[in-house]
Amino acid sequence: MQTTRTPPRRSQGERTDATRAALMVTARALFETRGFAATGTPEIVAAANVTRGALYHHFADKTALFQAVARQVAQEVADEIAQGARRHKKPVNALLAGAQAYFAAMSGQGRARLLLLEAPVVLSAEQVMELSDLAGFQALQEGLQAAWADGKPAVPLRELSVLLSAAFDRAALAIARGEPAAPYEQAVRLLLSGLFPA
Repeated sequence: MQTTRTPPRRSQGERTDATRAALMVTARALFETRGFAATGTPEIVAAANVTRGALYHHFADKTALFQAVARQVAQEVADEIAQGARRHKKPVNALLAGAQAYFAAMSGQGRARLLLLEAPVVLSAEQVMELSDLAGFQALQEGLQAAWADGKPAVPLRELSVLLSAAFDRAALAIARGEPAAPYEQAVRLLLSGLFPA
């Protein structure tokens, strides 16, 4: 005679984590495909199979949920940049690899839309800057600092980082819309070769 084993009950903490994860996954998919304004909380809770109370237990409102999703996406982009850049010891090569990794990361499903189009409309300027810092600006500034560390004349590194970051974001949007990445990568190589001649 075969006996069936009852699966162990999940702890309250595990259920709480599972609910939050379901809300994040569901909201992310909806925000990526429909955008923030066209996504309502009733749709989110229905698709996540949770209650409205569960949503508001974890997040103050839809904007807070969006911010959490955007931070998750920004961290994924940052991780992919770091992975691409860490294989190179020469700072200029690491910068180039980081730019290529940024373009590749941002071409992923909905990332450019979430971080570059939706976030500036939904979040405060300070929150958008925090996302930008996380999703590559800080790494770009540190990479430029490392590349300039070998006795080159002082330059306004923060301002240079701001300008390059804006250019990278514009390129990331174009690539996400379907333009080929190779010409943008070539443009980055030309730019960096001008900044850091061999």
